[in-house]
Amino acid sequence: MTTNSTSASVQVADFELSEELQQFRQQVREYAQQHLGGAAAYDAEVKFPRDAVAAAAKLGLLRTTVAKEHGGSAMGNLASCVMLEEVNAVCASTGVTISVHNSLVNSLLGKWCSEEQKRRWFPKLTTGEWLGAYCLSEAFSGSDAAALRCEAKKEGDHYVINGAKLWITTGSEADLFVVFARTGPDRVKGISAFVVERTWPGVGVGKKERKLGLRGSPTTEIVLQNVKVPADCLIGQEGEGFTIALDTLDGGRLGIASQSLGIARAAIDLIKAHLATQVDPKGRPNASQPDQWTLADLASDLDAYRLLTWRAAVLRDRQVRCSAEAAMGKSCASRLANRAARAAVSVLGLAGVSGRNAAERVLRDARITEIYEGATDIQRLVIARGLLTP
Repeated sequence: MTTNSTSASVQVADFELSEELQQFRQQVREYAQQHLGGAAAYDAEVKFPRDAVAAAAKLGLLRTTVAKEHGGSAMGNLASCVMLEEVNAVCASTGVTISVHNSLVNSLLGKWCSEEQKRRWFPKLTTGEWLGAYCLSEAFSGSDAAALRCEAKKEGDHYVINGAKLWITTGSEADLFVVFARTGPDRVKGISAFVVERTWPGVGVGKKERKLGLRGSPTTEIVLQNVKVPADCLIGQEGEGFTIALDTLDGGRLGIASQSLGIARAAIDLIKAHLATQVDPKGRPNASQPDQWTLADLASDLDAYRLLTWRAAVLRDRQVRCSAEAAMGKSCASRLANRAARAAVSVLGLAGVSGRNAAERVLRDARITEIYEGATDIQRLVIARGLLTP
């Protein structure tokens, strides 16, 4: 009996990052170590990490989803996910700022704007001179985005926008807003998307939210009062806004899934470091079995959900619709972040609830991941519809 080697012809998935992405991950890890040491201070002082974001811009972290001809690095969604896990493992406030700028603003403009529009705004966005914000949610349209009431009326060569947007990440720091407003009576086809610049008359920042976590990331109301928006600031076609919003949220969910992975990793590292101090007289690990099981389960889930998120990112980079896959990654990773953070506080005991330990901040930062970019139950609906719709 003879056997022939078939290893060369076996088709398997490659679970290793390319050499380029491994180097990029190391660069981002070094950035996080050098520039995000103030994470606890950003949280305690409710201070926007301006210096950290500026350093990120200098390193090119605010342009990963922009084409090279417009000043971007064109690294794509997988690279963004790798980057965001590293940043969020140290500072979730900085992480969400970078995530929104890349996945909800730059990606949207890159896919839906005209070449003239890209030439107008990308030079400032890719360099970090301007930060972007995504304005979809309102008081009566959170999970039900199609219920928005902000209105844009066409008057000659411009639109007049009136309304208020709530829970806008980076709202008080942004210079460019992607605003979704109603241009017609149809619930879905009556929504359009616009670029609105911060300096235009009638654009104002309303109340700043007092938050449980991500306290270094300002979340504000954006008020639009008779704002005259040139017609050439319409994104895509009139009535296309809802389609644009949902498509963009697929990328946004990848960003929050990656944020969740970073937060979960931070919590797991805290548990691992704590258990490593528990040794017997001969120096052998002596942590309790339940605590070891907790660590093992969390670490296993982290690897599984990272691959789930990366799969969706690769699909999006291939321009394949990934709504269900992105929702799977976001739903699983965000629940893991919360479970890991609770476990860290529990395992560390008194030290875990102390404000002097990162576990307490990680727990507070984790909570929002199951709420924004679509709450967990909304992710379940997206996944179910993806499975049930041919």
